[in-house]
Amino acid sequence: MSSVDETQTELDAAIAEGYARRDRDDMAPTIEYFTELLARYPDHPQAIYEVGGAYDTAGDEQRARGFYERALTAGLQGDTRRRCLLQYGSTLRNLGLFDESIAILREARSDYPDSDSVRVFLALSLHAASRSDAAVAELLSLAADRIHSPDIDRYEPALRGNADYLRDLDAAAQERTPQ
Repeated sequence: MSSVDETQTELDAAIAEGYARRDRDDMAPTIEYFTELLARYPDHPQAIYEVGGAYDTAGDEQRARGFYERALTAGLQGDTRRRCLLQYGSTLRNLGLFDESIAILREARSDYPDSDSVRVFLALSLHAASRSDAAVAELLSLAADRIHSPDIDRYEPALRGNADYLRDLDAAAQERTPQ
């Protein structure tokens, strides 16, 4: 096993331990734990991300934002990158930065088209930005893509048609809105 693989294995074990100890009602020890882990792995994008996630869970979105940006810049990859983009987009929404949130979540949706959670959080950000037509369109498309039952399957074309109609309404409204 290479030293890179050993480092990743050690880091993965340490992250799992941090999650096992986490108390969502008292995040201070978790923040301290992941901050200490980051000191041991100062340039590792996953360690940076975990500190951001701990601050985010604690409700300190402004601090989380900086760690998410650092982790992405440091080259976060794979499913951890997907989770970071989702959490970063959600954090931006919570900070009232709706356009930035939507842009990040659209990037995540493009890069991870099978992620249902990214699509749901994109709908939340669209709704927060007073773009309810686009939000409902996203959820209708998600339902048509993921909910399979005789009842839903029968109406799948109608769901998709309504989603397209709502997207068109949103696009027209965006064209009329001064930038």
